[in-house]
Formats: sequence, structure tokens, C-alpha cells
Amino acid sequence: MAPSSRHLLLLLLATTLIVPRASSHDDGGAGKAVYTKVCDESRFEAAGLVMSRYPYCNASIPYADRVHDLIGWMTVEEKVSNLGDWADGAPRIGLPPYMWWSEALHGLSSTGPTTKFDDPKKPRLHSGRAAVFNGTVFANVINSAASFNETLWMSIGQAISTEARAMYNLGKSGLTYWSPNINVVRDPRWGRALETPGEDPYVVGRYAVNFVRGMQDVPGHAGAGVDPMSRPLKTAACCKHYAAYDVDDWYGHNRFKFDARVEERDMVETFQRPFEMCVRDGDVSSVMCSYNRVNGIPACADARLLSGTIRRDWGLHGYIVSDCDAVRVMALNATWLGYTAVEASAAVLKAGLDLDCGMSWIVQDGKPVMDYLTSYGMEAIRMGKMREADIDNALTNLYMTLMRLGYFDGMSKYETLNEKDICTDQHKSLALDGARQGMVLLKNNDNLLPLNADKLGAVTIRGPHAEAPEKVMDGDYTGPPCRYVTPLEGISKDVKIAHAANVTIYFGGINMHIEREGNDREDILLPKNQTEEILRVAEASPNPIVLVILCGGGVDISFAHGNPKIGAILWAGYPGGEGGQAIADVIFGRYNPGGRLPLTWFKNKYIHQIPMTSMALRPRPDHGYPGRTYKFYDGPEVLYPFGHGLSYTKFRYELTDAAKGATVKISAAGRHCKRLSYKAGTLHATPSCPAIDVASHACEETVAFNVSVVNHGDADGVHAVLVYTIPPRDVAGAPIKQVVAFQRVFVKAGSAATVGFKLNVCKAFGIVEKTAYTVVPSGISAIHLENGDSSSPSSVSFPVKISFYA
Repeated sequence: MAPSSRHLLLLLLATTLIVPRASSHDDGGAGKAVYTKVCDESRFEAAGLVMSRYPYCNASIPYADRVHDLIGWMTVEEKVSNLGDWADGAPRIGLPPYMWWSEALHGLSSTGPTTKFDDPKKPRLHSGRAAVFNGTVFANVINSAASFNETLWMSIGQAISTEARAMYNLGKSGLTYWSPNINVVRDPRWGRALETPGEDPYVVGRYAVNFVRGMQDVPGHAGAGVDPMSRPLKTAACCKHYAAYDVDDWYGHNRFKFDARVEERDMVETFQRPFEMCVRDGDVSSVMCSYNRVNGIPACADARLLSGTIRRDWGLHGYIVSDCDAVRVMALNATWLGYTAVEASAAVLKAGLDLDCGMSWIVQDGKPVMDYLTSYGMEAIRMGKMREADIDNALTNLYMTLMRLGYFDGMSKYETLNEKDICTDQHKSLALDGARQGMVLLKNNDNLLPLNADKLGAVTIRGPHAEAPEKVMDGDYTGPPCRYVTPLEGISKDVKIAHAANVTIYFGGINMHIEREGNDREDILLPKNQTEEILRVAEASPNPIVLVILCGGGVDISFAHGNPKIGAILWAGYPGGEGGQAIADVIFGRYNPGGRLPLTWFKNKYIHQIPMTSMALRPRPDHGYPGRTYKFYDGPEVLYPFGHGLSYTKFRYELTDAAKGATVKISAAGRHCKRLSYKAGTLHATPSCPAIDVASHACEETVAFNVSVVNHGDADGVHAVLVYTIPPRDVAGAPIKQVVAFQRVFVKAGSAATVGFKLNVCKAFGIVEKTAYTVVPSGISAIHLENGDSSSPSSVSFPVKISFYA
């Protein structure tokens, strides 16, 4: 349905009451007043107001006092009208409307109502010539995760936030971005795997921390000693979708009605851990709750999950927003407790929700409705179901965030950013490098890759993704790229495309029609006609072909892996605007691939072993279900394991020195000891202190070791070192292994690089008991490293004894 006249007016006001800094190419701006912040004295005068009357515009007093004053001026009707993502503001007191919803998953996105890119049919004048300003489109998150490079993840966040600030100054975007997506990929069929950092909770959490820090941190205003409620924000990020959300639409089970039945241990260990890291370590300024129910309760109405865990236990310094239409879903789709629209609105606010995102218009109760809280909030108050004080709390969280963003006072550090800071050479170079870092070489028989362009002269190009459109290369949640290089364009810069060349490169995979938000896969195969074509092409080729796969989630390409006529397989993911060039750089050897898979690639038989709706991570022998992810999977052999990745050179590990164990002091005998579940028949006697509770321990003990990464091949290369810990083998229900650290290192051919690790005992050796306590077990654990190269495997393992004393 079309927006109501009120929201059309709001959209107009949002772009005129505060017009960010004008630039020379603005058309039709002559005579318009330009305001860069709320608290601009001339803006108040133009509205017939006196700014000095409103202490919320006094920059010399603390943010909390200013926000308290702002809310104090507002009527209850004005308060309610600011609980939706199209916030009305309160023009009566000088507060303009604000549109909260912007996206920046892997670059600024046109998803949502706020960010507006140029119309390519109406180019603007820039430096005397027509130009269209779009945005840098980085590789999708699953690609970036494959680099295992925390510096890259932060750099991408920094680049995106710079472009976001520039777009804000141009009047084309907001300051609040609902990214990243940090749901763990529990099942390979999930349609949104491409948006996420993979299947390991720790890796996902570290991605979140670095990306969020890149989006939010203002240099000189982060770290110890800085008041988190007053430190400025470059932009505001949002970790989503909380919690236990990873079913979109699978055989009639959709995200709007799905009830995720989750054991508390799995919740703590897998579903919540990335969010906890995002809030505690990343200091994210927002968390988005999801559509689904968790153990019967809608996530956005669960006070324990929101007020209890996010805000009280983890200490969120920001606001909690609903996934778009999630509040409406409670009443119309999930029909939770038979709640009416009014009751659903009251329930989420009391649970700790601060902002209701409405995505689409409907007619309900005889009126147009988008945001439930703004539409039904007043009725909830009149019926006695909602307290005005609860609204005040929500608005406090919202306006404290906007204060920190400089929305009221401006932020001089970023006010000069403009179109020249969008799609810069530096950002395009970062997008290219990020796409290359995320490439994973899955197979390379007889060193078919890299190809020698000078010797070949020409190659044959086949496959549906050779001239992949932007939607394939860029994936989802994206905007128009600065520039776009197809695989064909990238390859053709090095060699001629002839139909009868000695080498064939086939570009295949899947796309957004098969895996995307709102659509889970029924199987994990390539389309049948594509599989058949690949086999025909390979059979007809005089030499083994190169297969390049574009996809987010894994696909079962067993037919290709075991076929000698398919000599090399390269996973390119969805590599973004610079993706075609990145693929060419890898294929022709200008870049030596060093990516490793951030999720397991299962064989298609997996889909017959376990339904997508089974939320348990550990095996369920009573149902015949295997475990999930590399941490618990105990089924038949997979196609490519987590961490798999080849190189054009060879790496091996040599342990140079390592601590043999750690002794942890307990403050009083038995005070922090916890019971531990053991496998039947494995222990002769239970230790006096089986485990310590992490939450009640200082956790200062560490285990350090150094490993030498030796490049014994002929090419320089980068290698991601993944460190796993293995719990004592007699502990029941423990992970097979778990990632606890990683570093990416460059090593020249014939050389070695020493990589040092210092692991916190509680974080690295902690496991979650079935009681949902996180504990460190006594006994012999192990540290394990493996290079991920099935063609030249190398690993290092050594025991670490953990003991306790009073």
C-alpha cells in the first residue's frame, strides 16, 4: 500500500529540515538554507524558535542530561511517534524527523528507505563532466570471513563508514546502519549463509568485533578509560538477528512462525556467543531481535533475552531494534498468546525493545499501519498496558545514540567528507584485495593453476556466470557499485577469448534465486543442467578444465572433485564489484590464494540425515541425527572440511616452543569448582575439582606458544594459521575441537615466519557444560593446528595440562 500523507510529509521533512552540507553539484538548491545538525541556531530561528530555550542543545552539559531534557519537552503523543524507524521528531520543539533504517552489510546498500544512490540516467556534474556516485561494493561477508584476516574486516568497516558519513553529508543516507549479520551457519541449506562469517561462533564473533569497530570507532575515543555512553560514534552499527535465527523458509517452516527449540547449552555456546562478543568486545550500539520464537517466546518480546541478557548481563550501550515487521508478525503470523496489536506493542516495549521497524504498509483496524509501536502505542497507554516511563527509557536509548553520532551537534572530523570520499581508488583497491584474500582454492591437480597467460594466449570461457550480472557478483544487501568487472572482462585483460583454446575456464554456481533471505535451499547441489554441462565441457576439452564456483553456502560438487578432467576448482563466493578482476588475478598467478573455508561443505546426503528444523548442535542418536558444524559433526565424510584451502605453494608447521600446562589458583577450596559430565567408563575416580566456573574466576592465566610457518614451495604466499583446542577426551558432550585463535601471515618462498599465540585459559579451554555453565575442565586438553591443505597436510598438536589448586 502507498504511504499515508503523514509519512510522505515525514520523508519530505527528513530531507529538508536538516539538509547535510551542500556541495557544488547540488541542483535546485539556490536559496535553500543548509543545516548540518539539529542544534543549529539559524535552523531554530527559521522555525520561529529560540534554541537557547532548550537545554538539550547545550553542548556543554552531559549527553544524559540533554536527552532527559529533550524527552521532558515532548508530549506523550510525540514520544510514541518516535518509536518507529520513520521517527516523526517533534517540530514544535525543534526536533526534526529521523529515518533509522540504513544497511551496510558489505558496502552501502539501497535496502531500506534511507540510502539513496544516484540515478544513472541523471548523472551529476563533477569536475566539469557527468558522473554517477554510487558506492564501493565489497565481497560478501562469507568471502571476507574466508580470509581469516581481522585487519581486513576492520578496514572494510572503516571504508564503509567513511562513505556512509560522506553520503550523510550529501543528504543521501543516515547515520544508523543495521549491519552486520552475525548468525552462525548451523545448516548448509540456510539461504543467508552468504551474509554471515560462517559456522564457527568464535570466528563470527571476531568478525563482528572488528567490523563494528571499523564502523563505529572515532580515533582517540576508544579503549580503556573512555566513558562508553559519551564516546563519539562515526556511524552506529547493529549486530543481528538475535537470537537462534537461521530458518527462513524450508518446506513450510518460515521465519515468521518458526519456534526455535534450543537447549540452553547451545544457546550460550553457539547462538549467543557472537552477540556477546559483539556487545562486550565490539561495544556495538545496537542489536536487532529476530522474527522467530525461541522456546515458545518471540525473540522481540523475551525480557530475559533483551533486558536481561543484552542490556544487563552484557552491558549494551545503545538501543534494541526489531527486525522489520517483527512486532506485527507476533500478532498476525505467530499469533503468540492470541495477542492483539495493542498487546503485542506493549509486550515488546516492556521486554526491552526500543525501536519498531516497519517494512511494509497494511490496512489494519481500518487504518494504514506500518510501525506497530507508533500506530498502537497511544491506545496501549490509554488501556493501561504500557507505561509512559517505558517509552521514556526507549527514547533515552535512541537519543543517546544520536547524541554520540553528532546528529545534534555535528562532528567536525567528518563534516568535510563528500562525493570525493566515495568510490576512492583506495576503497576500490581494498575491495579488490579483499575479494582476492577470500578466494579459496579447493582443488589443483598437477598444479594446473596458476595459468601462464603469455604461454596460453587464449582460453575458452563457458558457464552461466562468465558474464554474471551485478546481482550475482554482488550478492544481497548491496547498492550499485562504483564499477563492475565481470569474470569475462577480468580474464579478457590477460588473454584472448577463443572458442577452441587448449584451456577452458567454466564459471558456474548458484545465485540469489536459489539462496537468499526468505529462501532456504531444498538441496545443496548445483542445478542439474549445469552439472551436466560441466561434465560435457570437461569431456570435450583436450586438457583438464578450471572450474570457478560462485556461491555463498557450500555446494556438493563431488562429481567435479573426483573427476580428473576437472583439474582445478576455485571458490569465488560472491566477490563484489571488483570480483572479476580478483578472479583473474588468482587464476593467472598475480595473487596466490590463501583463503580457507569458513564453513563445512557437506555432501548432499546430509540433507537426508537431519531436518533443518532440528536446532541441536550435538548428535542426537535417538533420532539418528549427526552433529552440526565441524565442532560436533560425526557423520559420513564431508566434501571439504571447515578450514580447507590450498595454495600455489606448500606450508608446513614446526613447533618452536610451547608451555606444557597451566595451573589455576582457586580462591577458596572447592568454591569455584563445578561438576563435569564424563563419558561412561572413562574415569577411575572423579577429580576433586573437575572444573572451574569461568564467570566466577579472574581468568588471568595464559598458555603461550610459537609456531614456525615454513614455506617449502616455489611461490611467495599468505597462510591463515588456525588454532584449535581439544578438550580432555573423557569429557562427555564436548566439542571435537574449537577455533580459539587465528593469524594470517605472509611467507616468502623458501623462508619461514614465526607466529606467536598467547591464549587465555578460560577463553581458549573453556567449554559449555550441559548445565549451561561455561567451565574449564581439569586434565589434559590439547592445542592443535592443521594447514588445511589436503594435498600436502601438515599439523601440530601438543598436550596442555590444566590443574587447579586452592
